[in-house]
Amino acid sequence: MKDVISLGVLGGILTSMIRLATPFLYAAIGETFAQTSGVVNLGVDGIMLLSAYGAFYVALNTGNLWLALLTAAAIGLLMGLLMSFISVTLKAEQGISGIGLYMFGLGMSSLLFKITIGTVKTIDGFQPVRIPLLGDIPGIGPILFDHSLPVYGAFLLVPIAWWVLDKTTLGLKIKSVGQNPAAADSLGINVDRIRYFSVCLGAVLAGLAGASLSTALVDLFQDNLTAGQGFIAVALVYFGGWNPWGVMGGAFLFSIVNSIQLWMQVIGVKIPSDVAVMLPYLLTIAALMITVNRVRQPAALNKPFERGES
Repeated sequence: MKDVISLGVLGGILTSMIRLATPFLYAAIGETFAQTSGVVNLGVDGIMLLSAYGAFYVALNTGNLWLALLTAAAIGLLMGLLMSFISVTLKAEQGISGIGLYMFGLGMSSLLFKITIGTVKTIDGFQPVRIPLLGDIPGIGPILFDHSLPVYGAFLLVPIAWWVLDKTTLGLKIKSVGQNPAAADSLGINVDRIRYFSVCLGAVLAGLAGASLSTALVDLFQDNLTAGQGFIAVALVYFGGWNPWGVMGGAFLFSIVNSIQLWMQVIGVKIPSDVAVMLPYLLTIAALMITVNRVRQPAALNKPFERGES
């Protein structure tokens, strides 16, 4: 019986790990595009919050989950355009611009939540869809192939992002703009346009990350729903070395820590809840300390581009 319970708990931890990695993947893969082009967007968490609210509000009032996802993507796009205008066109300091965007998303989502909903409510979000045959494989089937569509989408995004960045002309342009924008400009590449595209794409994916939380993982919205997950997603880009596969590995690491701390409370392991909640953030600090000098970041990261400068 003890072995069965242990196997059951292990399966539960791994299943939760897959689900909890979803918002990290959407947000971090999106931020990978932005940072590869040379722009750091620290507003990811704010985009996730406002998009999570928008998706939840639409789902609550219409019952249409696909419209909810579209709303989240649209909110992400608008906030991405705002971030691009401030950091690319106006060439403001990217870190401060991103924090401002985060504060806007945090405050606006909280205000709108209080005005339009007022109290925590739940919805019928995306339900698990078992993949035929694969979902029936003993052991790994229920763990890997019995999740909601947003979860599958997050993992499908990883090879797509890798292919775009490493195997396409667009990816080459994004990388060249992030490494040497002056040289890219001399070759006829519109640096500002590529950065606008990359930041907006990243913001749209951050919007989907927020929507995955409120319509697929917890099926509700509350103040500060993300609890800083957007900042962890930014850290995952550094941890993963600006590579989608590395980002996925980091997402697994952080999500399994989250999963373990949740299951520790479920099975009654005596550990203060505050300490358990702190674990992912302590891991963030440790990961950045380990990787900060081991991975070479894009040379023009966080540097505004002025035409004519070398």
